[in-house]
This record gives sequence, structure tokens and C-alpha cells, in this order.
Amino acid sequence: MERVAFVFCLLLGLLSCEKGTGSFVFTGTVSDLTFNQGLEGAQIKLYKVPIGTSDEIFVQSSTLSGTGTYKFEVPRERMERYILRVEKDLYFPIEKEVYYSELSIQADNIFDLTTKAMSWAKIHFKNLNPSPTDHFRYIKQEGLTACASCCPSTTQDFYGELDTTFYCLNNGNTTYSLFYWELNTANNGQKSTFTTAFDTTLIEVIY
Repeated sequence: MERVAFVFCLLLGLLSCEKGTGSFVFTGTVSDLTFNQGLEGAQIKLYKVPIGTSDEIFVQSSTLSGTGTYKFEVPRERMERYILRVEKDLYFPIEKEVYYSELSIQADNIFDLTTKAMSWAKIHFKNLNPSPTDHFRYIKQEGLTACASCCPSTTQDFYGELDTTFYCLNNGNTTYSLFYWELNTANNGQKSTFTTAFDTTLIEVIY
């Protein structure tokens, strides 16, 4: 009887030790969509966020090779979520939130990520013979939208004297275009440019 009790206690102890064990494996590929290759040289970092907090606790980091592949193996912990962040100069940063409920210890957790190179359109408008009644309008037709540094996609109006320059963020190796009007005149048209990755390209309207 004592032997049976001993074996039962031993099994119970082993089961209790196994509870909560295991590892989460985060793996995947980070791709540069502008040049169709791995995002070589980028930094990828993994953070964990405990339940009921907004604290981001650094876990691991890695520098990507030419293939863009990464792998993190971490002990299983009961967290609210994990965060993958990727950064490289002149590329749009990546942030991927992964909730605990999405993760498995039986198989690798694969998260393939993508980003693009940055470029800029330099916009210059100038009125050579300004009058207080002049009304100039433009609207973006092609170009990156819905980002913190993007130029607006709505109609923009200027009045009277005009000599302004501003920069519009765009995806590298894509087109940026706008349509403009000098109201109450026949002066209108489209301006378009190919914004080379990592570079700034001029769009100019002088009237």
C-alpha cells in the first residue's frame, strides 16, 4: 500500500512539474517588397507584455541575414501578448502583435513580415505674378496614403501669393502624381514622377 502511495505521489509530482513547461518558437521571414529579397541588416526585436499591463519587456533581438529569416525560442509564460518589431534605416518599420491565445508549443509559430523602402516627392508650387484673388488647388492622385508622414489625399487650396515646398513620403520605386488647377483660368494639368527608393524626386508647378 505504501508503495502504491509512493508511485502516485511521484506521478503527481512529475505532472505538476510539467505544468507550464515548454517553449514558444517564433520564426518566419522578413521580406523587402521593393527589391523582392530578404531585409538584410534589419534589427528584429521581441517584447512581452504581462497581463493587465502596458509594459513592454524586451526579450531578444537579432540582425537579419540576406535570407531575412529569424527565429526566437522563449520559455512559455502566461503573457497578454508578444510584440515583434523590425527596423531598418530608410524602410517602413514593422510591428506585429501576437496574443498568447494564438501561440502553440506543439509547433513553430510562423509570422512572415513585409516592408518597403521609403522615397519622397518634393512638391514645389510657385506663383510668379501673384494677386490676392488667385486660387490654386491640387489633389493627390497616386502615392502613399494613411501614414503619419503622408501628404493628404483631400483637395488642398492656396490663395494669393504662393511659394511653398513640402515633402511627401512614398513607397520606393513607385509613382507619385497630382492634379492641379489655377481656378478661373485655363491652367490645369497633371504632374507625375517616379520616386526612386531612398531618394527625393521633384514635382514642380510654376505659374
